[in-house]
Amino acid sequence: MAETKLVWNQENIKDVAESVGIEKLNEESVKVLSQEVEYRVGQVIIEAMRFMHAGKRTTLGTQDISQALKVLDVEPLYGYESTRPLRFGEASLGPGQPLFYIEDEEVDFEKLINAPLPKVPRDVSFTAHWLAVEGVQPSIPQNPTTAEARANELVPRGPGANQTLAALAGNDNVTFKPLVKHVLSRELVLFFEKIKSALLDDGQDPEVIVLRKSALESVRSDTGLHQLVPYFVQFVAEKVTHSLKNLFVLQQMMELTQAITENKTLFIEPYIASLVPPILTCLLGRTLGADGLDNLKEQYQLRDLAASLIGHISNKYSKSSGELQARLARTCLKYFLDPTRSLAEHYGAINGITLIGGSAAILTLVLPNLKPFEYVLAKAQNERGANDESLRMLIGVIMKGIMSITEMPTLLTNGMNGNAAEGQEVEEYLGATIGSRVAALGNHKLNKAILDSREKH
Repeated sequence: MAETKLVWNQENIKDVAESVGIEKLNEESVKVLSQEVEYRVGQVIIEAMRFMHAGKRTTLGTQDISQALKVLDVEPLYGYESTRPLRFGEASLGPGQPLFYIEDEEVDFEKLINAPLPKVPRDVSFTAHWLAVEGVQPSIPQNPTTAEARANELVPRGPGANQTLAALAGNDNVTFKPLVKHVLSRELVLFFEKIKSALLDDGQDPEVIVLRKSALESVRSDTGLHQLVPYFVQFVAEKVTHSLKNLFVLQQMMELTQAITENKTLFIEPYIASLVPPILTCLLGRTLGADGLDNLKEQYQLRDLAASLIGHISNKYSKSSGELQARLARTCLKYFLDPTRSLAEHYGAINGITLIGGSAAILTLVLPNLKPFEYVLAKAQNERGANDESLRMLIGVIMKGIMSITEMPTLLTNGMNGNAAEGQEVEEYLGATIGSRVAALGNHKLNKAILDSREKH
């Protein structure tokens, strides 16, 4: 049987024995003590490595050893803590027996006494300041100046210019890595992958459909998913950007966004700015899905879902983001007033205005511009015909927005039957196409509200 080779130097055992008065120690005792020392040192190292891994570090420190000794019920007298590097000296006890020791620093008492006293530290105090007010940073010392902010925007983003920015951008050929890393548990990573695969499976089997609905319901109701919110937002933005010709993927991304916003346990206010652009793309996009009448119904269903999402986000998060509702309304109004846009884009714009601002937005933004918009309706009617499906959908969404005016709680006018003169005024104000349809309703309450809004604007 081969003899076990010891790592620990047996001469150290003899030196320690001589230091406590034991001059002669037989070889067997030295061997047993060496084995015991190796076992104890290995035990301390294993415990210390547990503390190192718990602290998510890769370098073993003196504090890890001290904690390990405490766990093993040993007095922790290991390690040195100093702000300056230690200087080790070497002394020779004989041939081949070096002894290392820590050199003590010599301090000149005269210099120490005459050295200036350190500055008195400031008392602990707490102050508060606004980082931003209504999306605008105030000019205070705590906030960066305009010049500094502009300089940060102009910093080169290349991997050779700034290693920190390059590392954050995902470049692998950098020598510097950010200290903070977003770590997801295996369970969350597996959950995210399962959700993605279930939503992107366009199979029509009953099991596949049930799996898609279950995935959306899980996102809508499960707790503990907050770490996945930025990944869901990025996933939605990426799929909408690269799948504009695939109605199924766009529909699934909107339903996923709806599920995220309906989950009461998720805090998504910081991600609203990144969540809105994909929704606006599905609401105001020129071409969604493949061309042809076969997909027309699905396209308008997608726009309706996107409009409902924009309205929900606008109403829910307008308090935390003061300018959100106004920006969304301005974007939809810009599309509505552009005569070069397609009928589908106009449909999404008017639908968005209705759900963002309600009947008040219809009165102030849509009605005053309906008579100039008559040009778009007349042109489409001449080119496509009065029975064109897109034209009918556009007129229908305009009428739907106008009918919502009667739901305003401030309208107290009674009566349902309008006279001919009143209808003629409405038609003159709104244009022939829309005005004639509104006048044909004979709703005095609606006509009165429209004519009153004309006087205000």
